[in-house]
Amino acid sequence: MTSRAPLSRKLSAIAESATLKVDAKAKALQAAGRPVISYAAGEPDFATPSFIVDAAAKALQDPKNYRYTPAAGLPVLREAIAAKTLRDSGLEVAPSQVIVTNGGKQSVYQAFQTVVNPGDEVLLPAPFWTTYPEAIALADGTPVEVFAGADQDYKVTVAQLEAARTDKTTVLVFVSPSNPTGSVYTPEETAEIGRWALEHGIWVITDEIYQNLTYEGVKAVSIVEAVPELAGQTILVNGVAKTYAMTGWRVGWMVGPADAMKLAGNLQSHLSSNVNNVAQLAAAAALNGPQDEAEQFRLAFDRRRQLIVSELSKIDGVEVPNPLGAFYVYPDVQGLLNRAWGGVTPTTSLELADLILEQAEVAVVPGEAFGPSGYLRLSYALGDDQLLEGIQRLQRLFA
Repeated sequence: MTSRAPLSRKLSAIAESATLKVDAKAKALQAAGRPVISYAAGEPDFATPSFIVDAAAKALQDPKNYRYTPAAGLPVLREAIAAKTLRDSGLEVAPSQVIVTNGGKQSVYQAFQTVVNPGDEVLLPAPFWTTYPEAIALADGTPVEVFAGADQDYKVTVAQLEAARTDKTTVLVFVSPSNPTGSVYTPEETAEIGRWALEHGIWVITDEIYQNLTYEGVKAVSIVEAVPELAGQTILVNGVAKTYAMTGWRVGWMVGPADAMKLAGNLQSHLSSNVNNVAQLAAAAALNGPQDEAEQFRLAFDRRRQLIVSELSKIDGVEVPNPLGAFYVYPDVQGLLNRAWGGVTPTTSLELADLILEQAEVAVVPGEAFGPSGYLRLSYALGDDQLLEGIQRLQRLFA
């Protein structure tokens, strides 16, 4: 009898999302009765603002929302996204240059599918969000990591990018504010990188989903605002998840040149068709409506940011660069490795994260999920009391 044909080799090589894996483990332990505090998920703990929920409730009463709609998105939402792109990214686009996706993650996937050909090299500044290298591989590209450590505030330089560039380099991933580090490139740094990409004809995929979450008066200047000529070779990805506490609504988008968006739209027409109409109308309400609650969320994140940086910095062996965006800290914990803690001597941040979960009942994501070992990612998108309690557990563990 002939054995079954094999499963997809391409998908077999793809790893599970490390952040979701750690979060799922933490939730399983919590369900089993253990008082685990999790810093794993990049998910605001706030409720979606009520006016957005009301817009969804109203949409449910209209039977036209029960039907198929254009795969690229509802016109009202594409218009709202175009307006936001001009307002926050300094780029004027037509609504036809917008594709609405099932969350920002789908737009990331489609962006790589749109501009990467087999064998292309994609420059990937590290630390990076865990999904990027897998999405690049699914597009038959090769991720080329360019690492910047805590001494550089986790921001790569043009010199580093140029050293990594080859004749196979076709794409650069640019993320500011960053997941996992919270780093924000200055306008000057952004412009320098943008001019370099323009000079070499390199596509830029810029993930701007945290662009409205910045602190200390800092603005996350879009690379297409810093270098307007770059718009013809840039795809912007974004969504409502982080700013408006809408992670479960699954509405993101991609914006780019008309020819690129045509390809992405063709792919989406076969991949998923339209995004849920009710969620799309809720997202339009979020973008067009009052921003007061979103600003309150940002202020709460800022307060928590200051607290977690202050408290983590009290631990000997932990270096904590000051993040100016998103809702993550990314401490360098190499000073905690190769030392005995509770009878265990971790040699990697993966081992350290396991030790922390077991001995302190705190869930963090190890640096191996985002690049080199020696770092941890902690999200401060959780309640103030839990935030402080978890860090105090770490202080006791590493005293």
